[in-house]
Amino acid sequence: MPLLRNGHIALDQWVAVGDDEALPEDAPIIVSLARWQTERGKLVDEYRQIGIRLKGGDQASDIANDLPYFDLIAIEFASVADGRGYSTARLLRGRHDFTGELRAVGHIIRDVFPFLHRCGFDAVETRNERDAKAWRESVGAIKITYQPATDKRLPTTVLRHLSNAVAAE
Repeated sequence: MPLLRNGHIALDQWVAVGDDEALPEDAPIIVSLARWQTERGKLVDEYRQIGIRLKGGDQASDIANDLPYFDLIAIEFASVADGRGYSTARLLRGRHDFTGELRAVGHIIRDVFPFLHRCGFDAVETRNERDAKAWRESVGAIKITYQPATDKRLPTTVLRHLSNAVAAE
């Protein structure tokens, strides 16, 4: 699948490894939460670049203490209706200060690109390369926001208060 990183098609060097698959020798790996929990010591000792794949029901708090080990966190969206990944991303970026790559994987449609961006995702696995243009266009499509997010845009309530303060001077 094509990978969009910061709105551009990117080479994906990461190898997603199933729970029962052999680990590659010299490649950055993405493992499940279950595999991380059972093989943590081995993975830390043998790999310099580790990524983890979280499913919808996995919690950010499950990996909060281990975040320094991860260069990438992939969050799986099982369906368009499953919004738990947005909350997980927001918590990882906001509460837990994760600064590595945050990747949306699974059932992703272009309509949700702006919301993924606002929650802190900087990479998305897509079905085709045309989505790169759609990502760049959609990230700036929402001009007015009503609540703060990881993209640091000011919500309308703050803008209104700033406007009123300037007008009062």
